[in-house]
Amino acid sequence: MSFLTLALICVLPFALGQDSEKTSSRNREAGESSSRESRIDISPPKDDAKSHPYSKAAIADSDTDDNPENSDVQEVHPWNPMKALKDVEVGDYYFKRKNYRAALDRYKEALFYKDNDAIASFRLAQCQEKVGDKSEAKKYYEQYLKILPEGEFAKEAHASLDRLEKSMLSSK
Repeated sequence: MSFLTLALICVLPFALGQDSEKTSSRNREAGESSSRESRIDISPPKDDAKSHPYSKAAIADSDTDDNPENSDVQEVHPWNPMKALKDVEVGDYYFKRKNYRAALDRYKEALFYKDNDAIASFRLAQCQEKVGDKSEAKKYYEQYLKILPEGEFAKEAHASLDRLEKSMLSSK
């Protein structure tokens, strides 16, 4: 190995370290990240006061109401769409094997991790119908149609609602 190669191996890490040290110290001093160009404008639109005349009062009310007992939010659920997708997939597996109770639990869990998931709502409605809980089935078919009124399963949801309505009327 030549002297020049050995010198480069020893000196290069120090030279690179100084440059990154400068950058990181500059970022610490500025209190910002290295991506200064990606700042987001969070100021309200020009016509915001006209379009939403009472928004300042609502914000003021929410700022003064820090007492958790007076809050509308009772519980925070984790949002995990990938877990919800996996729960729907496993629910489909159980549904195909006619294990409707297990599928029902998986679809409910999917809705826990991702509220208003259209597919989970529709499949949950189908499971509720299979296990004989017509009122819950109706609720979830309606929820699906509320989320996706023109969705992939909208016709089937409408037909199921009609069928449930007829069966509920005939059973009375």
